[in-house]
Amino acid sequence: MNRTSQKTALLLAALVAAGLPGFAAEPVNGTPENKAAAKPAPLFADETVAQGKGVKVTRAVLDDELINIKSAAAARNQQIPPARMKLLEAEVLERLVGRQLLTQRATAADKTTGAENAKKALENILKNTGGDEALARQLKTAGMSLDDLKTKLNDESVAEAVLQREIKFEVSDDDVKKYFDENPSQFEQPELVRAAHILIGTRDKEGGEMTDDKKKAQRKLADDLLKRAKAGEDFGRLAKDYSEDPGSKDKGGEYTFPRGQMVPEFEAAAFSLETNQISDVVTTQFGYHIIKTLEKKPAKKFLLAEVAADVKSGLKRQGVMKQIPPYIEGIKKDAGVEILDKDIKKVVEEQRAAEAEMEKASEAKKADAPKPEDKKPDGKK
Repeated sequence: MNRTSQKTALLLAALVAAGLPGFAAEPVNGTPENKAAAKPAPLFADETVAQGKGVKVTRAVLDDELINIKSAAAARNQQIPPARMKLLEAEVLERLVGRQLLTQRATAADKTTGAENAKKALENILKNTGGDEALARQLKTAGMSLDDLKTKLNDESVAEAVLQREIKFEVSDDDVKKYFDENPSQFEQPELVRAAHILIGTRDKEGGEMTDDKKKAQRKLADDLLKRAKAGEDFGRLAKDYSEDPGSKDKGGEYTFPRGQMVPEFEAAAFSLETNQISDVVTTQFGYHIIKTLEKKPAKKFLLAEVAADVKSGLKRQGVMKQIPPYIEGIKKDAGVEILDKDIKKVVEEQRAAEAEMEKASEAKKADAPKPEDKKPDGKK
């Protein structure tokens, strides 16, 4: 829960909401070209998978959400195992139902707060991904539009505002200090380097090695770019125009990292360079790199005063998160929510039974743990 990791986690959480289980993407207004893909009209009436008072989730909405998730996974070269799909389907349905229930309870103030937070989240996402064009490309690979993302962020933020208003969890200054004292490693920042690079790859589209002739052509390109960079051309612009690293090119090739995170050749060069110094061509298993070290950050330990606000926020979030499942179950019961799809209903029931068993085992373990008064002065029972 150090300062950097917590802020990054919040940013990632907002971006993940664009393609992972979260809140439903309801139809949005806009012209067809704003949509990720045109969808044919269903031949038959849309099946209702769950319903209750003021709640209705159809098969089309659920399938749209699952398609977004699978597209986002594919964009990261990941595949969801078939055995995981039924559980994932149940989880997504539960969250869609929860979102509808929460947004029903939203006050005017909740909606205002949600809209403001959604706007900030989108600004952070744009900054983190490298701007409008870069974000649009990432969304397209996930089968989404910018309007879809805005809707998701707004729905998520409104639902979170409702939860924060209705679920109370107080964190005292003593709680913050106790956590800080008991978790010193979380408040240490290792030595970091902020560096930009241009990658000219030596692997083909299938991941194998290029032929020697292709490698020679790639090396020539790397040598030419090195000359241009050392002659004073804008390094970030060269990275955007020529780098083959999809993870950094839209950000001008930039990464910030500690030791032990990058391949050895890349790390050694980045940490050995002086600030604003450009390396020669560095060869790694991925290809030819030109590296420019932009900033070096020495290791440091954060003081309590520097991280107290983040720690308090994190502890409060954890406390609220623990109360969300029983809270959601309560409002689902009040709304008479029923899962109509038999397969999903079976998975949900099995999951709840498994969670109940785990809770029971956890309580039994706590009951069996020796109490301080049960111990003799020598530490033996």
